[in-house]
Amino acid sequence: MTKKCIYCKSEVSSESVIDFCERCGVGVWGEKMFREIVKNMETARDNGDLCHTPAPEKALEPKQETPPFEGPRFY
Repeated sequence: MTKKCIYCKSEVSSESVIDFCERCGVGVWGEKMFREIVKNMETARDNGDLCHTPAPEKALEPKQETPPFEGPRFY
């Protein structure tokens, strides 16, 4: 199964640790930074530190709504 580049929608290998193609990655970050990003992401994956899902406690927290602004109060 392949995934799509988040920038140009071209196919990216499902084994890739990044969600964008090499052309777009180099275009956005430059050659050296792109290579470092990929290297560090692959190291994190090999160490088991790469996770694509949100932490359960964050995913279950309900969003609190901000009360509507009632204007300044003069006492």
